[in-house]
Amino acid sequence: MDTPHLIQMANQIGDFFEAYPNKTEAIDGIANHIKKFWEPRMRRQIYESMAQGSATDLSKLVQEALTAHEHDLNAMVKG
Repeated sequence: MDTPHLIQMANQIGDFFEAYPNKTEAIDGIANHIKKFWEPRMRRQIYESMAQGSATDLSKLVQEALTAHEHDLNAMVKG
């Protein structure tokens, strides 16, 4: 899957959870959705694009969620 499409999908998830009144719940919700529904290769690809600086269109909320839950999401990729 191409990175721009992954970013678009992640931002759509973020748009849904952005309506949550509690930011922590929104961040957790984004991460939980990605844990449940994204394949390991998709998670790996989004983190690689963030590390390379090519995920500039990723929303701030999604970036926060991926950063806050990086250990759990990466453990799932490797495990």
